[in-house]
Amino acid sequence: MPMPSSMDVKQNDVSIPFSLAGIAKKLIPLFDRVLIQRAEAITKTKGGIVLPDKAVGKVLHGTVIAVGPGARNQKGDIVPPTIKVGDRVLLPEYGGTKVELEESQEYHLFRESDILAKLE
Repeated sequence: MPMPSSMDVKQNDVSIPFSLAGIAKKLIPLFDRVLIQRAEAITKTKGGIVLPDKAVGKVLHGTVIAVGPGARNQKGDIVPPTIKVGDRVLLPEYGGTKVELEESQEYHLFRESDILAKLE
């Protein structure tokens, strides 16, 4: 029996929505790549005014959904990633690879070195 999407699942000591946990199991990034879901753009002001798409701009932060095992150094050892599932990160304006999975959800694959910062 499928679990409702409103339930949370623990993955790597971070509580993430059930639907995102399923995505993380279907798409596992390789090496130092990171799967990120960009934050939703604000399309309506507090006063109720709907903003046009051109005025919204690009969202430059998101949430880490899955992380690869890490990159290899020149000796062949794996260097573990510094970010983990559930972290909020600052993204570059351009770059990354768009990936569309189930229900027209849009995700992006970035190299860990392309991510600009972790947000607290």
